[in-house]
Amino acid sequence: MKRSIAVLFLLLGISTGIFAQVTDLGTLREQLNTQERNLNHRLDRLEKLVDDVLWEQKVGDVAWVDKLYIYGPPLWKEKNPTAMGAGSPVKFWTYAFFPKNLNPDGKYPLILLPHGGVHADFTTYYTHIIRELVSQGYVVAAPEYRGSTGYGRAHYEKIDYGGLETEDVYYTRNYMLENYSFLDNRRVGIIGWSHGGLITLLNIFDHPDDYQVAFAGVPVSDLIARMGYYPQSYRNYFEADYHIGQSANENVAEYRRRSPAWNTHRFRNTPLLIHTNTNDDDVNVLEVEHLIKSLKAEGKKFDYEIFQDIPGGHSFDRMDTRMAKEIRVKIYQHLAKVLKPSTPIRNLSELQKAGYRF
Repeated sequence: MKRSIAVLFLLLGISTGIFAQVTDLGTLREQLNTQERNLNHRLDRLEKLVDDVLWEQKVGDVAWVDKLYIYGPPLWKEKNPTAMGAGSPVKFWTYAFFPKNLNPDGKYPLILLPHGGVHADFTTYYTHIIRELVSQGYVVAAPEYRGSTGYGRAHYEKIDYGGLETEDVYYTRNYMLENYSFLDNRRVGIIGWSHGGLITLLNIFDHPDDYQVAFAGVPVSDLIARMGYYPQSYRNYFEADYHIGQSANENVAEYRRRSPAWNTHRFRNTPLLIHTNTNDDDVNVLEVEHLIKSLKAEGKKFDYEIFQDIPGGHSFDRMDTRMAKEIRVKIYQHLAKVLKPSTPIRNLSELQKAGYRF
């Protein structure tokens, strides 16, 4: 009897020890995951600082480069609505590129260039595009809207894909016009690829009188369809509690609200050019085809081109290939018809000199 009681207490002790160990391991695992996330954000910040130095090296001969700290609307969803600072504007950085030969007494067209990526940032990936735009006489503003990487976890978790991030871009437009008297508010364009294409479309849907021309390259167009052909690891970006917090299946209306293809009735008459590529490995061409068909069904006037299996897939017209450059000439011609830059790019030879020096 005494031995049985002793064995019972021994087993209880062992079980309690194992339970405590599992609990400690679970806590340790969560702590390590948190540290890893924080470290990744620190590494993103370091990468951003390095890339900021590269901007001067890559475009400094043709552009003045500045980085401005501005703000957009408050968060669309506050974690704690009664906390100190709740309801305050969201602060973010925006890049500004000015032609090196800019005359402050003149008047210049402005282009907004929102970057792509669910969580990404504006980097020297766009070097040649910036050189090409600035060399034509454009001032370019590239906002690091809420959710962009390189600014810490807090900014990352402010993400509002297809929501108020679009207003961050619009606020950038307004900031530039309010602070630089040499910008012409009647010559403002917006261009973007991928997620930046979605932001471009929603900006001209929401503010049709404030943009005179737009280009959307391989634009994310239908988030509902996108959730269907992407894996759960991608859907997690949207289902995170600090973002939408629900799946497309649970809240179709919310994903629809954020999708240009489901909002084409709001498009008015901004001169718009859309490009897509049939072998796009990021934004399936079916999304952009849905957008195009929706615009046509609404009787909207716009231009588009569906490229067939152009090398480069999602990046086909942002690469440094001859074909990509030829396609960019088309984009610049579309913009120049309305924005009237001082030295428009009219052919491949002029683009090569503007973007690549030689």
